[in-house]
Amino acid sequence: MTGSLVFYGILGVASTVLAFAVNRRLFAAGAAGRVTLLEGTYYVVGACSLALGWYFNIRYTHLYGHRATYVNYTKMLFTNWAADSAAQDYVIVNVVLMPLWTIVEGGRRGLKWAWIFFVMSLFTSLAFAIAMFLAFMERQLRYNRSLVPSSTA
Repeated sequence: MTGSLVFYGILGVASTVLAFAVNRRLFAAGAAGRVTLLEGTYYVVGACSLALGWYFNIRYTHLYGHRATYVNYTKMLFTNWAADSAAQDYVIVNVVLMPLWTIVEGGRRGLKWAWIFFVMSLFTSLAFAIAMFLAFMERQLRYNRSLVPSSTA
């Protein structure tokens, strides 16, 4: 199962790198300014979520071995009424609302390949992907403002 962790890890890194690559204009010198406190907070929260998620995923994979699949993982989310409640929220947010939100809102603001954040969530963590989306949106808003000519004349 270590092989599958490496595989999913590579896909997580690839989707994250791709998000930065297709939106590189946002990170060019002077394009959207320095990282703000809010944007930095998103990056820190995302990194913490990623570390915690991978810690638990590694433990899950080692405990269940060849049975550690997406199907088994999803089934295990629904093990009691409390878990069922949290799991249905997680599934609906990750599979329905997040793609709609990132694609629609990202497109409205000019973020390129906004769908990549949904793909990212499948291989990293939902909170990491949302944090990255929010950080990119924060940067995109500042980038958009920098394109509007100043009316101080």
